Amino acid sequence: MTSTNQHLTNRPRRLRRTASLRRMVRENQLTVNDLIYPVFVTEGENQQEEISSMPGIYRYSLDLLLKEIADAANLGINAIALFPLISNDKKDNAGTESYNPDGLVQRAVKAIKQEIPEITVITDVALDPFSTYGHDGIVEDGTILNDETVEVLVKQAVSQAAAGADIVAPSDMMDGRVGAIRQGLDAAGYFDVGILAYSAKYASAYYGPFRDALESAPQFGDKKTYQMNSANSREAIKEVALDIAEGADMVMVKPALAYLDIIRRIKEYTNLPVAAYNVSGEYAMVKAAAQQGWIDEKQVVLETLTSMKRAGADLILTYFAKQVALMLQ
Repeated sequence: MTSTNQHLTNRPRRLRRTASLRRMVRENQLTVNDLIYPVFVTEGENQQEEISSMPGIYRYSLDLLLKEIADAANLGINAIALFPLISNDKKDNAGTESYNPDGLVQRAVKAIKQEIPEITVITDVALDPFSTYGHDGIVEDGTILNDETVEVLVKQAVSQAAAGADIVAPSDMMDGRVGAIRQGLDAAGYFDVGILAYSAKYASAYYGPFRDALESAPQFGDKKTYQMNSANSREAIKEVALDIAEGADMVMVKPALAYLDIIRRIKEYTNLPVAAYNVSGEYAMVKAAAQQGWIDEKQVVLETLTSMKRAGADLILTYFAKQVALMLQ
């Protein structure tokens, strides 16, 4: 057959012809070094409770959590992000359990650093797991107090640093908390503890399964007075700029998949490492569709995480971390 296009100068398909050519010109590479594994810790011993809305993800008591983290480290995963399930009797409006030196998080951090010292431990700084109201701050007459909450967040961050946390990650979205935490850490002598700021954290419907995992859903209202409006993009730059000025070492976008444009904007704005949180709802949707046989789970997971890299994420917090580490071997 004679082609009418014999004189085409540019044929992009030339570079797609073979697998080796496609690998050579691949623009973005997902590696195990990009992955941060979020893990859930609960009280007790020999406890492993599957989270119904997150198939394959468990709340572990500390003894079993150490095995899970050791497995992750052996797969080459460099960092975990720790989230606690706190019993109701230890919750109050001021989140005082959050800075208890013998609290669940503090004990877990000490044990992890003792047993698996090579892994980077990132701790969550927010009051919602410790609050009777499930909000990220102190509540007064239905309002979330900002400055009073920040004072508690500083105590929480310093107590986590004292336990051995490598990086504290304020996820609360209170104004001014990054600067206050940096000052608090420095005043206590923890100059080397980093801050991964949840800078552009949106009030999202994608968080449902995570709140199941921590039993931390808000007891009234929603989080829209402190988390960002999902319709906004310029505001993300404002939040990132403030966090950088206050001393953040890394910035984060949460969620990731519906906010790839935000990741891109922030990547173009800053030279700091940019993290993206592939959140529980994103995980649950892929798992549910895969269980129905509607999608190829492995291919969809790799394509999804690569899209976050393509958008500009340097690091990805994902519940698929161990799965992906195995896929990439």
